[in-house]
Amino acid sequence: MNYKMIGRYISWILLVEAVFMVPALIISLACGEMHGVFAFLETIGMILVVAGILFLLCRGARQIFYAREGFLCVGLGWIVLSIMGCLPFVLSGEIPHFVDALFETVSGFTTTGASILTAVEPLSKGILYWRSFTHWLGGMGVLVFLLALASTETRGDGFALHILRAESPGPSVDKMTPHIRDSAMILYFLYIFLTVLDIAFLLIGKMPVFDAVCTAFGTAGTGGFGVRNDSIAGYSPYIQNVCTVFMLLFGVNFNCYYLLLLRRFRSVVKNEELRLYFGVVLVSILLIAWDVRGLYATLEETFRHSAFQVASIMTTTGFATTDFDLWPSFSKSILLCLMVIGACAGSTGGGLKCGRVLLLMKSLVRSIRKALRPNKVQVIRSDGRTIDEQVLTNTNAYLAAYVIIIVLSMIIISKDGLSVATNFSAVLACFNNIGPGLEVVGPTCNYSMYSVISKLVLIFDMLAGRLEIFPMLALFTRAGWKNT
Repeated sequence: MNYKMIGRYISWILLVEAVFMVPALIISLACGEMHGVFAFLETIGMILVVAGILFLLCRGARQIFYAREGFLCVGLGWIVLSIMGCLPFVLSGEIPHFVDALFETVSGFTTTGASILTAVEPLSKGILYWRSFTHWLGGMGVLVFLLALASTETRGDGFALHILRAESPGPSVDKMTPHIRDSAMILYFLYIFLTVLDIAFLLIGKMPVFDAVCTAFGTAGTGGFGVRNDSIAGYSPYIQNVCTVFMLLFGVNFNCYYLLLLRRFRSVVKNEELRLYFGVVLVSILLIAWDVRGLYATLEETFRHSAFQVASIMTTTGFATTDFDLWPSFSKSILLCLMVIGACAGSTGGGLKCGRVLLLMKSLVRSIRKALRPNKVQVIRSDGRTIDEQVLTNTNAYLAAYVIIIVLSMIIISKDGLSVATNFSAVLACFNNIGPGLEVVGPTCNYSMYSVISKLVLIFDMLAGRLEIFPMLALFTRAGWKNT
């Protein structure tokens, strides 16, 4: 176990976090929010001290890194990132309780969007900016950002690929180019380009600059933290439609955008996961629009709200333009299904992922065929390629862990005495990194009523969901920490 290399990576993560707090500090200073200024200064100071100590203790680390270290580095890195990231909320007094501040920060970094705040508009500008920016940083992943800054591969060790696979969402992650640094740079170039494009379209709709930037952060990271208490409901139909389009765009596998840059249009069109993704979106919009047609005055309004909420839930963003908890049971059932399915692998969205759902469906079909014709060799193909059996094994293991964690989480938080629908949707919303659920945790409500124990459980769920379960589970296994 290469503990020194893990410590070295965590020190780099903390340094990146400190640098990204500077804009929030500047905004607080420009707005005369001195409590925010001192909170960010104190936090940055503490982060630099901890990062410096870790860096000094981990000097001379061996450049050897395997899958086990990759999992532990990602799991520990996100926990440390969240603990330090919540300090401005606590030190400024805007979220004085540590567990509440940690919940809000983890929700931000994991792009969940679940909140314990009853109102966000009273927050100071600097704090509000940092709250939204956590979505953007967590959307693509801070370790992927580090890989984009500097190459870390050495003579075939390839430990950077272990980190990329541990932090990036999806059943399998491959390099776009022969070098990890180039792949990470391409990912962040596409991410930044789409974010800037989103901001530009929002500004065209006369959205205030601060609102546009924060909303774009939430859209890009598919997080859902808004700067208004009514989320996106108070903005114009144009802005709502822009958000719908960009939520769907950020839910697409970023490899597809890279293929578009290479002009490999046929490969994108034939991508099975992409077709499933947009197919589910289109069918869901049509079904929900038909179901809620009597709730809105015009056909345009019906389709606008239907499309927005389908995009928001499918991509696990969590923005809202209407209280969908008031929709008929049929529509809410569809939204619950979309919570589980999620966006594409390799996107900033959460959920099971369309790619994984596709593999599970094909695996089910193969099992039926094998039962009927046991002597025939059955292989599973996706996009013309044969899927490795190890990928299928990992997918089945993921599904088992997914179900077990959801069941156990639901049992634990049920001690708070809330309804089954509330608890089930809360666990689904947190584990799939969506944010709003149903009833007490609906789009017009929050998670403040849960106990400290329940909030800690939901914090674990958010981290496990964002990191594809295994990096978090590795922290609790003896094999993960063995020095062999």
